[in-house]
Amino acid sequence: MAGRPALRCLVTGASRGIGRTIAEHLAADGHRVALTARTVGDLEALAAELPVPTLVLPADVTDPAAPEQLVAQVESAWGGLDVLVLNAGEAISAPVHRTDDELWQQMMDVNLTAPFRFIRAAVPSMKQAGFGRIVVVASIASKVGAPYITAYAAAKHGILGVVRSVAMEVATTGVTVNAVCPGYVDTPLTARSLETIVAKTGVDLATARATLEDAHPIKRLITTDEVASVVDLLVADTGGINGQGIVIDGGSVQS
Repeated sequence: MAGRPALRCLVTGASRGIGRTIAEHLAADGHRVALTARTVGDLEALAAELPVPTLVLPADVTDPAAPEQLVAQVESAWGGLDVLVLNAGEAISAPVHRTDDELWQQMMDVNLTAPFRFIRAAVPSMKQAGFGRIVVVASIASKVGAPYITAYAAAKHGILGVVRSVAMEVATTGVTVNAVCPGYVDTPLTARSLETIVAKTGVDLATARATLEDAHPIKRLITTDEVASVVDLLVADTGGINGQGIVIDGGSVQS
């Protein structure tokens, strides 16, 4: 990629947490960044801080029409899409016998079907251009199961299957498709999970947080910068890394 001009990037779930940090990293490298999430105010605030051209494209990624529309908007504004980072996601836990069809479908829609639709929308023009980098923010739940996350883990296992299959399909075209698989990351999403643990178990917040930290051999939560740095690697890679699910959890899941 030496000598390539600034890349044209689209980041979903960009308003906070991992997505926001990824957008900041891409902008720091001089790439143009299109930002999408449901909260237009947060997107506009982030765009104002980034030192590069941006697009603010508020949308609900679970809308069946949104992926094609968003990809088309970026291609229309900038003449193409080089980098697609699929970060939008949601985690809701429940025992399997309380995982009703609505919860199951909710986890599938946001964590599996939406990113699949984005990949489907972006691949044709990337193949035609002879270059593309697609990165899905998955989870260690793409690799291993855990209690109370049957629907979430099923969706995350599924999207890793999508990543691996599409990667093989486009391997000779200049496009790569990879996933990053973080453990517990210090984000607002994790904060909400901690609140749920406190509400359901009665333990205090410090104890709940320590439980998540202890799940990592490094005894702390992963930072959003650590996740974004792996995304940076995959965006800058010359094509040798493809079809991978790279774990970022301090060593608990070794694969």
